[in-house]
Parts: sequence; structure tokens; C-alpha cells
Amino acid sequence: MNTNREADVVIVGAGFSGLYMLHRLRQQNLAAVVFEKGDGVGGTWYWNRYPGARCDVESPYYSYAFSPELEQEWEWTERYPSQPEIMAYLNHVADRFGLRDGIELETEVTAAAFDDATNRWSVSTNRGETVSAKYVVMATGCLSTGRIPEFDGMESFAGEIYHTGSWPHGGVDFTGKRVAVVGTGSSGIQAIPEIARQAKHLTVFQRTASFSVPARNAPLDQKEWKEIKADYRNLRELARHSATGLPFAGGTSSALEATPEERQSNYEAHWGLGGFRIGAAYADLIVNKEANDTLAEFIHAKIDEQVEDPDTAELLKPRDYPVSTKRICVDSDYYATYNRDNVSLVDVRSVPIVGLSEHGLKTEDAEYEFDAIVFATGFDAMTGSMLKVDITGSGGITLREKWAAGPRTYLGLSIAGFPNLFSVAGAGSPSVLTNMVTAIEQHVEWISDHIAYLQERGLNRSEASPAAEDQWVDHVNEVAAMTLFNQANSWYLGANVPGKTRVFMPYAGGLGAYRARCDEVAAADYEGFTLS
Repeated sequence: MNTNREADVVIVGAGFSGLYMLHRLRQQNLAAVVFEKGDGVGGTWYWNRYPGARCDVESPYYSYAFSPELEQEWEWTERYPSQPEIMAYLNHVADRFGLRDGIELETEVTAAAFDDATNRWSVSTNRGETVSAKYVVMATGCLSTGRIPEFDGMESFAGEIYHTGSWPHGGVDFTGKRVAVVGTGSSGIQAIPEIARQAKHLTVFQRTASFSVPARNAPLDQKEWKEIKADYRNLRELARHSATGLPFAGGTSSALEATPEERQSNYEAHWGLGGFRIGAAYADLIVNKEANDTLAEFIHAKIDEQVEDPDTAELLKPRDYPVSTKRICVDSDYYATYNRDNVSLVDVRSVPIVGLSEHGLKTEDAEYEFDAIVFATGFDAMTGSMLKVDITGSGGITLREKWAAGPRTYLGLSIAGFPNLFSVAGAGSPSVLTNMVTAIEQHVEWISDHIAYLQERGLNRSEASPAAEDQWVDHVNEVAAMTLFNQANSWYLGANVPGKTRVFMPYAGGLGAYRARCDEVAAADYEGFTLS
């Protein structure tokens, strides 16, 4: 095993970010290598193979914009892409652009340490190899480190345990089984209808209800698809400069200016469209609680329409946070699933889960017997994947120490004290509040342009200044404080991870405004960076 390899750039992760990063750097004639812990490309979509796994962004826009040829030749089949179709797309990209020989699979990066004397990173893998690189790009994904709550008795359960974020590649057959699903966030809401169709009985354990809207998924309308392809370049440009990374205009008026009848009509129209466009029906839904309440009431009424048992319907209504302050879920038949005879709902806010036993799961007032338990309990989002790597920066400071009180970055791209280290869609960038692929492309292009700038000028070191980082963190917090986001105990704040400091991690100012700021920084010879 070669332990003294050199590269210009080490890229960690082979999802949307890592693949495009490798392609861009190769165009700049840089020697780059991607390390990927999975045995295939795909990133988040490689691991998330649970039943019903599907993107909540429409297929034509959940795709790369960098290649007009790619967007014309690829054929999506459904309005919302399923996990297998996204994997097929990313494998096509890896082959079409000849990327596979730059990707080392089943290789996990365990540590990275910066050497101030040489201005190079020493990157270690689980294969016992160390690679020296001038730059490191963390393309590790925002939602790729799954977490299962540490319940008592986990090891005593005699049945099968699964997490939606690391699903067996051969799939799971729940036919004839008594199944528990713990968690009703996005992955739970997608998996529950599918598992219910198989299981002998499904019991859903819900702590916090989610706002969910119908996907209205269907085969992609071929007439519409042809029109999109004909107008792709214009649509991509609109997406790049929109708040959401999507080419749709949001509402411009206030929900409170409309009459109740006008509001109802507008919400019905957006509900009929499907997907989370309803969150943009009015301009003030994410900044005005009274306006937001009108949308919450509308969705509550829709739950009543779909769920036959009034007590179950009531439990399924979110009451303690505004709409969109946790990502709206996009579902197929979720609420109707609770009308099935083989599905029951347990509210673990009133009777918490206390642990697992040999035969199943125990709450404070009952014990339930199961053959399988599925944890749809989400991720250590935004920071978890980076902090799994033992990263040591300039002067011996570790990233875990630096981020002990929450992540601090400059533009979500760079971290003071960690020269020549870049992150794609990191904390402090719009990332999860937007169309991820549009956000990823903006980051990859900015990082590769910055590296080109350094290379052309013979510079060896780029580092965010502490002052620029402080100003950006303050700005991210100021923008979040202007919205309703902080009113929810969401994974945006790290609230789903015990002991994690509550900090609003993504940038809520919109992708267009963020892109403009990043462009300004670059145009001013990378203002806020110390270059040497």
C-alpha cells in the first residue's frame, strides 16, 4: 500500500458535489482524487435506499446545469426522481465524463492534518494510506451521517433494526411482519405508506408531527419535458439567481392582505400543484407568524379531509412550530395510510419511548412486540459528516474544538484556522434551504475558480480571516432572526442531536443573494481571505 502519495486536491465524497468537483479540477489539469466510503458513487442517494425514497425537488431541476449536452441527452421518467433513477443518473455522469478512475471506493477518510511548514494537508484513510495534498475539499454532504437514538436495551432486541439512511442494498421484505417505524420526518413519511402495504401491522411512533404536502408524482409529462429542454438555458439562469435555486417565482403579496376566500383559493391552487411550492404562495409566510398561521390552518383542514379517525388526525397536526421552519415534507398517500386497518399511531410526546426489549419496544405505559424496527430518526445534519473526520488545522487546533459551540465558517466555504480546506454546501451557506444541486454547482464552481486564482499567482495558502468569519456568522444569525426559523426545534439548529449546540446552521438569505455576495468576494481579490 502506497503511503506517500501526492495529489493537488483530495475530495472527500462521491455524490453530486464530489463528482462535479473532480470534473472541474481535471479541466484545470490538477491531479485530484476522490475518496468515497461506499462501494459506488451517489453520496446521500447511495445510502438512502429505504422504501419510497424519492427527491422532493422535481427531476428536471434536480440535475446538473454545467453541461447543456448532458441535460439534453438524459431522460427523466417521473416528475419527482426516485432513488434508483437518481443513482442511474449519477452513474451515467461518472461514465460520461470519465470520472471513475479518479474515485477510490470503499475508502473512508479518517483524518486530515495541515502542516504549516509545507502548507499541505496529510490525509489518512481507513486503508492505512496517507496522501499529501495542497487542497482538501469536503464534499461530504449535509444529510449523510444517520443517527439512531441511544435507547436502553438496543442490543437485547431479537428482531431486525434498520435506519432509513443506511438501508440494505438488497432491500427488506416486511411481508407478514410486525413493524415499528420511529420518526415522522421526511424519510419516515416516504417509507411509512410503502411499509404499510407489506407489513402485517405497522406501528408509527411519532414525537413531532410534520407538515406534509402531496407530491402529485406521475410520469413526466412529455410535452412539458420537451418545453423544459427547449428552454433549459433560460430556466437554469433563473434558478441560479432565485432564492430557492428553482426557476419558479414566489408570491409577492402578503397572506394577510388577501381575503379569506382569496387565500383559500390560492392555497388550493398551490396544493393542487403538489410539492413544496405552497410555501411560496405568499411573500411573508416565513417572516410573519400571523401569515404563517393561515397556511397552517389550511394544512390542518387538509389532514382532517384525509384522515378518517379524528383523534389520529389531531395527533398528525403540527401545533408547536410554523410551517416551513422544518423542511416541508412531500408525500404520496401519507395521511391516507392511517386509514388502513393494519396501521396505528403512538404519540411518544405524551408517552415517551423508554427502551427496547427482547421482543420489541417499550414506552412509559406499554410494551409493543415487533419483528423489525425502522429508525427514521434523521441525521447529524450539516456538520456531522465533517466532524466524523479528525481534522486538525493550523497550529494544531482541531475542527471539533473550533466548532464545539456550533459551526463557524466564512460563506460556508472556508474556516478560519484551516487553510486550503473548503466545504461544499457547508454550514453558513444556503444548502438545505434551496435546491441542493443548484447550490452545489455554485459552490464547486466558486471553489475551483478560487483554486485556479491561487495556482495562477503562485500562492500556496488561502485562509478565511477570523474577522471575516465572525462577520459572516453574525450575518447568518441576523438573517435567521428576521425569519420564523428559530421557532422550531429542527435539525437546521441541530436540535435532533443530544448535546449539540443549538445554532441555526444554513443561510436563510436565499441562493441568489448568497451567490451575489460570493461573486463580490471573488471580484475583490477574495476579500476576507488571507492569501500568501
